[in-house]
Amino acid sequence: MSWILLFSLSEWIIRLVMLPVVTSRRRPNTAMAWLLLIFFIPWAGLVLFLIIGTRRFPRSRRLQLRHTVSQIEKATERFADDPNIVHPQLNPQLDSTVRMAEQLGLLPILGGNKIEFLADTQQAIDRLIADIDSAKHHAHLLFYIFSDDATGRSVMDALGRASERGVTCRLLVDSVGSWKSLRSLTALATERGVELHEMLPVSIYHRVRRRMARIDLRNHRKLAVIDGQIGYAGSQNIVDANYGHKDMAWIDLMARMTGPICLELQTIFIVDWNQESNELLTGPDILVSPTLVGDTPVQTLPSGPSFPVQNYQRLVVSAIHAAQRRVIITTPYLVPDEPLLQAMQVAVLRGVDVDVIVPRKGDQIIVAAAARAYYQDILDAGVHLYLHGQGLLHSKTMTVDDSIALLGSSNFDIRSFAINFELNMLLYGPEVTQRLRGLQLHYMAQSERLDARQWRRRPRSRQIVDNMARLMSPLL
Repeated sequence: MSWILLFSLSEWIIRLVMLPVVTSRRRPNTAMAWLLLIFFIPWAGLVLFLIIGTRRFPRSRRLQLRHTVSQIEKATERFADDPNIVHPQLNPQLDSTVRMAEQLGLLPILGGNKIEFLADTQQAIDRLIADIDSAKHHAHLLFYIFSDDATGRSVMDALGRASERGVTCRLLVDSVGSWKSLRSLTALATERGVELHEMLPVSIYHRVRRRMARIDLRNHRKLAVIDGQIGYAGSQNIVDANYGHKDMAWIDLMARMTGPICLELQTIFIVDWNQESNELLTGPDILVSPTLVGDTPVQTLPSGPSFPVQNYQRLVVSAIHAAQRRVIITTPYLVPDEPLLQAMQVAVLRGVDVDVIVPRKGDQIIVAAAARAYYQDILDAGVHLYLHGQGLLHSKTMTVDDSIALLGSSNFDIRSFAINFELNMLLYGPEVTQRLRGLQLHYMAQSERLDARQWRRRPRSRQIVDNMARLMSPLL
């Protein structure tokens, strides 16, 4: 039997064997994308499927997570009657959103918070460094990208100064997001007395590889908690604004938060720290008694493969369906699944103004092409699509009417909804929503509205490339 015949036979065996495997417990569009890839290039498709074909969280980590959550619940029992733990009553129209967010993310709405938006990269870094320099007990940082550049060095230096004062500094960085700097970061952290752990480590060794479900399953969160009393969350990584690009700076948004909401942010860090270090952080110096400092109700919504459903996607779709007047979305990566696309279409049909602001130029070729393939559907639905040209708009936000503002680390794409570990904040009330909308309108003023007829006339070759990338959107 010739090698060619054997190879051809092996390809057909792969196709037939993978058919029931791929179609088991997967959405039809995702299954079709995998089957298409495996049918045309069986061996390459099989290898890719084995690497990134499942989002299932390993059993060992699920058990560890369950134990961690149980221990945190016991540690927080002392807050049951705390007068500063307030669950405010909002407009009845928002009750369903609050309940849904708590059911999906397991964390309640908390009142008494103060929110400051930091829309300038250097401003956010400077404030974080100032807070680290004022820390008395601990500084907890968790970032997808922590780079060994001028920005990363300045933050690491601040952590080193804090460590010299006796402050415990803990740092989590994602294995893939920070891979270029991991070796030098580890050396810097050791030198400065900072405890650093790599999140979801990627390794060829089976002992480590077994801990994770797929090598592109990443912790995409951006989070900092200082002394349990100051919290940061949003879209910004610890890296220079140009990310190494000479002609394009990232435009991010972070929220600096004080008040009871820091308990929830600390809980997210505790869980992720335990997953990587097997150390459970508890005690009154970690879960600090809250203080009422403002009047903004806030709710934390973590998401990722450890949850049974795509919870942030569910919340976003529900909020759009509930909108009465206006929805504005900013996102660097727009690869909508069918429910999100339909929610925007239905909102427009109900008379709601829906505006989406995306970067004119993306940094990921395939993802940008897949996003462009959806532009025509979005425009035909009556959604106003704006192309932002003043750098790469990396802020991930949504405002609904004058009632809800969302910001965090999650893009409006299938990867963020289904695969990555993300962290998003729900801010309630007209004052904070209008403040965030003001930033969105500023982005809009720097953008050009895309014309549907003009977009339809773009070169046929571009349309073909974009549509081919769209076929892979369930896998991106």
